[in-house]
Amino acid sequence: MENTKMFLIRYAEIGTKGKNRYVFEDILCKRIRNRLEPLGEFKVWRDFGRIYIESFSDYDEDEALDRLTKIFGIVGVCPVTVAEDFSYEGIRTAVFKYFEETFGDNPDNEYDGYNFSFKAHTKRINKDFPMNSMEVDIEIGHDLLEKFGDKGLTVNVHKPDVMLEVEIRGDKGYVYSKKIPGPGGLPIGTNGKAMSLLSGGIDSPVATYMIAKRGVEMEAVYFNSPPYTSQRALEKVEKLGTILSQYTGPIRFYNVNFTDVQLCIYDNCPHDQLTIIMKRIMFQIAERLAEKDECQAIVTGESIGQVSSQTMQSLGVIDAAVQCPVYRPVIGMDKQEIVEYSQRIGTFETSIEPYEDCCTIFVDKHPVTKPKMYAIERSEKKLVGKIEELIDKAVETAELIILK
Repeated sequence: MENTKMFLIRYAEIGTKGKNRYVFEDILCKRIRNRLEPLGEFKVWRDFGRIYIESFSDYDEDEALDRLTKIFGIVGVCPVTVAEDFSYEGIRTAVFKYFEETFGDNPDNEYDGYNFSFKAHTKRINKDFPMNSMEVDIEIGHDLLEKFGDKGLTVNVHKPDVMLEVEIRGDKGYVYSKKIPGPGGLPIGTNGKAMSLLSGGIDSPVATYMIAKRGVEMEAVYFNSPPYTSQRALEKVEKLGTILSQYTGPIRFYNVNFTDVQLCIYDNCPHDQLTIIMKRIMFQIAERLAEKDECQAIVTGESIGQVSSQTMQSLGVIDAAVQCPVYRPVIGMDKQEIVEYSQRIGTFETSIEPYEDCCTIFVDKHPVTKPKMYAIERSEKKLVGKIEELIDKAVETAELIILK
């Protein structure tokens, strides 16, 4: 079976952007071109309310669809058959061709040949076409039944198995029924940039995905504590970032050596406050890296009450360490909801690999759950003159890796 020559790309939220709509459409077209460029020769263009992709070379269709259905902004990918002749006869020919290729000998056909019900639904955007939408629907229904009715095809206008879409735009007709779902959201690059604190757990990759889905370009920082954390732990987080990059595009990933900072905190501060003080300094380092790359926010995967450092009081004290906004998209989700989300986006199996991260190395048996700001600040005074140089070194020596 030949590769699909044309796809119609459907979007939803972009259509609400009014006079700025073309900006979002252009960025989405750019994202599509970048993702498809390694696979072959494609033309991507936009029409009012739709984006089209036309192929001009052989390509791996499964790979193309996998890439398209991971681009934020796309809600549906529709393989289409084009009626080149601007007449009803041209549309009918395209409809017959589409049915034969989609439901005839196609091994991917979910029905047994033509044993299903259908309804024709026409959108006549070009009003110069001589028939109105209802007239086209009636004629298509009649002609399809005449050709395939004896093979099991029936009409059901209320609950059809297949909704046959015909769009008459410009001087062409587009025929399709299959809508392969995309992730929705907004195209990356339409809503600024953020720095994600990416660990090897389940939560932070989901948080990164959710913020990226709103059109935010993502960078990431990982806090590494050798020899207390292993090289495998770092590789695990890099793997998570690579999975996320299928959705976000290339991610600037900072590997920060955090060992000396952690040891300084451990040697000078009360152990029940270690996690809170450690996270405050993590946020400060992340903020400096974010400012360097002109990121507007920090993103974390914290959920209220999940662990001792994620109580309302703890989060408030941690946030006070930085000036930039902190976004926590999974803040109101329980663990099972986050797990299900991670399974959906493909990060779960990597997240549960048994490699430690730096947050679990120096955790006290009875950490404070309702820290007071004055108590934390009093403890941090013991770090003055000792930790500033270590923080500077951690920022300056952060290893930058491009994950894609």
